[in-house]
Amino acid sequence: MELEAGGAAGVHARSRSSEAAEPPKPLVDDDGRPRRTGTLWTASAHIITAVIGSGVLSLAWGVAQLGWAAGPAVMVLFAAVICYTSTLLAECYRSGDPVFGPRNRSYIDAVRATLGESKERLCCAIQLSNLFGIGIGVSIAASVSMQAIRRAGCFHYRGHDDPCHASTSPYIAIFGVMQVVFSQIPDLDKVWWLSIVAAIMSFSYSTIGVSLGVAEIVANRELRGSLAGVISTGATGVTLMQKVWRNLQAFGNIAFAYGFSIILLEIQDTIKSPPPSEAAVMKKATAVSVAVTTVIYLLCGCVGYAAFGGAAPDNMLTGFGFYEPFWLLDAANAFVVVHLVGTYQVMTQPVFAYVEGRASAAWPGGALVRETDVRVRLGRRAMAFSVSPIRLAWRTAYVCVTTAVAMLLPFFGSVVGFIGAVSFWPLTVYFPVEMYIAHRGVARGSTRWLLLQALSAGCLVVSVAAAAGSIAGVVEELKAHNPFCWSC
Repeated sequence: MELEAGGAAGVHARSRSSEAAEPPKPLVDDDGRPRRTGTLWTASAHIITAVIGSGVLSLAWGVAQLGWAAGPAVMVLFAAVICYTSTLLAECYRSGDPVFGPRNRSYIDAVRATLGESKERLCCAIQLSNLFGIGIGVSIAASVSMQAIRRAGCFHYRGHDDPCHASTSPYIAIFGVMQVVFSQIPDLDKVWWLSIVAAIMSFSYSTIGVSLGVAEIVANRELRGSLAGVISTGATGVTLMQKVWRNLQAFGNIAFAYGFSIILLEIQDTIKSPPPSEAAVMKKATAVSVAVTTVIYLLCGCVGYAAFGGAAPDNMLTGFGFYEPFWLLDAANAFVVVHLVGTYQVMTQPVFAYVEGRASAAWPGGALVRETDVRVRLGRRAMAFSVSPIRLAWRTAYVCVTTAVAMLLPFFGSVVGFIGAVSFWPLTVYFPVEMYIAHRGVARGSTRWLLLQALSAGCLVVSVAAAAGSIAGVVEELKAHNPFCWSC
């Protein structure tokens, strides 16, 4: 027995010796990828970065169309639906066992693993088209804020009666150049710092917008607006048909403001391995983020409506309900631009990853997909990342296309309303509900199944109606738009 113990000890000693001699192995997760380091707070920052942005600026206009009775109620209702369906989706990150099952690293991976290849192809087309549309919407919003910085200075020095015309096209081009550079960052886990900065920016400009709105209310000495919203009387009156279309577009704007389900699993894939499970952390991050954004949305939408009533602009910081202090408006719009740089990256990294993943599978080890390590020194710190020919060419081309389309359709309110409407039902409700039913084995015809299907059917009606209202808005604005005039 002593010899056996000594022999065992000797074996262990030799094993420890050989292990000490071996170079340390890189830290990896159960899927062989570098160890994830995300937490509840970084996941919340990613969500807030994706959610609070261009959408929040149109909420005062949305509340103005719906009125005091329906506006806040619709925002809370959308928040509740999206929070609930996001918890359903978070459970689909791992197939089978919630802690040790295979990971579904993207929304499309989860659809493939849960619903099959036919649904995967449908989801892929919808998701990638929607992310492309969001990239266009973000480019438009950033350009409008850059344009507003120039116009605010013009109004300050030349007076409010000067039209101070300025095209958004050159600013869309500037934003596109910035995105070409940032798009070379390999994946979402490498832009966590950009999300933190962007989240700080979102709180900053939202606070400025609310503060200016409160100052306007104090100056007016009244709370403007009505229970029914904009009606067909007065200077801001509309016809009955316009009232219907605008109400429906307002639904789309609010849906766009909450749209993050399409990248939820990509964000969840940045969270460090259990315990606790990634789904548990993601549910908390979703609850925190939706609660924070809903408070900000209610403040921005309701304060903006109370300040301007039916004349609330479709972009609170750029519609020039406010003229002074012009430097504060400039600061707020600069914060918007910085935030939207991060938003663009968070919303387009899944598109980049999908195409590059397909390319790697088609040409494994080929020259197009072979990566080269690059180190960029920023002051005393150096940032290392990898570059490949396919990444450089594909991402640059993608940014150029979204930039070109944004120049052709620079209609902030109508475009974001349409994007929000067409993506809300399929990506925020239908696929999460269907995946949850399949993942949990919910019996067809059971009470839970019927309630989930009723939720899906109701949201489909809302999506179709909101899309129709937004299309009507785009058609109306196209009549007066000249995309080739850079000084108009």
